[in-house]
Amino acid sequence: MRIIIKEAGTEYPMKDAPAIKTPQDAADQAEELRASETEAFCVMLLDAQNKLKLAEIVTTGIADATLVHPREVFRSAVKAGACAIIILHNHPSGDPTPSAEDIRMTKTLVDAGKVLDIKVLDHVIVGETTLSLREEGLVDFV
Repeated sequence: MRIIIKEAGTEYPMKDAPAIKTPQDAADQAEELRASETEAFCVMLLDAQNKLKLAEIVTTGIADATLVHPREVFRSAVKAGACAIIILHNHPSGDPTPSAEDIRMTKTLVDAGKVLDIKVLDHVIVGETTLSLREEGLVDFV
């Protein structure tokens, strides 16, 4: 089962939702990001067992950038009572290497999640391959 992500602000509730156990599980649920010609930033809302509650595109941008703010990222998570989130975005260039801004923004979102008691489990970048900032050790998600 894959989620369908279409446009900013549109939520897609899941029935019999899969558990997201790995960064690749998250990327597989958002395969549409890989084909996008512009950057899109997605948030996956998870319950206490890391089952996908819903996913939405928070913002879309241009070929190599998108604006992201904690307010938009956590809005749906708070409304849905999510226990955790996984954030994803694509790099239309195909190269999933995170920029300094990707890392800075992820740290900001992790800190915001701590205040809200909503864990940020990972930031997955989708390109020709998938990169997990958690697995690469680029951000402290604790």
